[in-house]
Amino acid sequence: MSRAVPPKQREQIVVIGADAAGMSAAHQALRSAKAAGRDVDVIALEKTSDTSYSACGIPYLVSGTVGTTDELSARTPEKHRAMGVDLRMNVTATQIDLDTRTVTYAHNAGGEEEVVRFDKLVLATGAHPIIPEWAVTDGGELVGGVHPVKDLDHARHWLDLVSRRARGGIAIRRRAVVVGGGYIGVEMAEAMVQRGFSTTLLTRSAVMSSLDSDMSERVRETVQAGGVDVVTNTTVADIDIDSVDGHVRSVTGSNGQVYPTDVVVLGLGVRPATELGVAAGLPIGERGGYLPNERQEVAEGVWAAGDCCEVIDRIRGKYVLAPLGTHANKQGRICGYNTVGGSHEFPGVLGTAITRFVSAGTHVEVARTGLGTQEATEAGYDVESLVTVGGTASGYMPERSPIATKIIADRRTRRLLGVQIVGGAQSAKRIDTAAAVLWGEMSVDDLAAMDLSYAPPFATVWEAIQLAARRLSDRM
Repeated sequence: MSRAVPPKQREQIVVIGADAAGMSAAHQALRSAKAAGRDVDVIALEKTSDTSYSACGIPYLVSGTVGTTDELSARTPEKHRAMGVDLRMNVTATQIDLDTRTVTYAHNAGGEEEVVRFDKLVLATGAHPIIPEWAVTDGGELVGGVHPVKDLDHARHWLDLVSRRARGGIAIRRRAVVVGGGYIGVEMAEAMVQRGFSTTLLTRSAVMSSLDSDMSERVRETVQAGGVDVVTNTTVADIDIDSVDGHVRSVTGSNGQVYPTDVVVLGLGVRPATELGVAAGLPIGERGGYLPNERQEVAEGVWAAGDCCEVIDRIRGKYVLAPLGTHANKQGRICGYNTVGGSHEFPGVLGTAITRFVSAGTHVEVARTGLGTQEATEAGYDVESLVTVGGTASGYMPERSPIATKIIADRRTRRLLGVQIVGGAQSAKRIDTAAAVLWGEMSVDDLAAMDLSYAPPFATVWEAIQLAARRLSDRM
């Protein structure tokens, strides 16, 4: 008697996390499988009720510049499912078993557990906002009025907070303290000022400390002029909580000053969400992120992408933490290719970043790429740098705004190492020219000589970034 042969199981790819990296991986896997004539099922597990949204847009939602949370979402869960992804929302992955090739997950409502097998696994679990001890009650909850800025649930919380006019029958004076002077801190300070809050920004070092001190001071001056009380070299030492409703009333800085407030914005950065992988035996780096190879693999048949990963700095050749949506989308796409047999590689990062602060007639744009002076020195380069002040347009054009450009290079090789920009409207996107030069490992002389565009409304005859490079070149 012949024995029945069981049907062959379809290849199954499981993605944990359904935001930028995860859904880029999921859809690219489906596209690549279709192109190769392969049948695969892609299952995505997401712990929240949101997917494929722009976390970078949250400060502009809070400020009122963006109208609704829906505007920040690129694709709804229904759209993902219609495109072929088996997307399971409001479920939390609780265990990965690399031996049995299974993921256990629990439904957030009810706690029922299910197990799903995988042939290939993509970890796109993102990062957790850093929450200091003083912001948490003895019961483990956030103090009322204190909140981070990381996901759309946080955004909804902030929209509720900024719309309140009273609490417990008492009018709110609309005061805010923003803790953290990085990109999110500056952007949320702008949002709170635009919402009519008297705003204090507390930062443990300088505002935008990823810049050199001479450039970050330019940012501080403009943010201060825009209506924010900027307090540098200060952390939060204590918090005063209302004994009746558990809401924040003030924070005390390490400088001894007390700052009365109705809300506290936590903009202290993030830490990679790697608990699942660590429990399964996957290694992590000094900064807590997975350490993928150039193909984004972290183990056989396992890939990782996005904020849960450390990435290679192209200039220093070492792992760094650079949690940005641009990297997450690229890495996720690479994972999608490679889970179905591709050999795509992620080429590393330069640390290119950009933001702005606009308030009360002030406008400052900030951008950086490559290494700062201290980073370059610690990496063993013989550093030369120079700040040049110029304009974004010809002097007779009404749209002209100031722009300060700092060029950092190596004396021995003349290689460009980094560029920082602080200026007015239409200044900061010039950083992309510098990023292209850094990407190609070109010299400060190459930047000075490049054929860039000119017309009076857009630039000076010597484009600002080239003028800065030329002056440094002449001095080296």
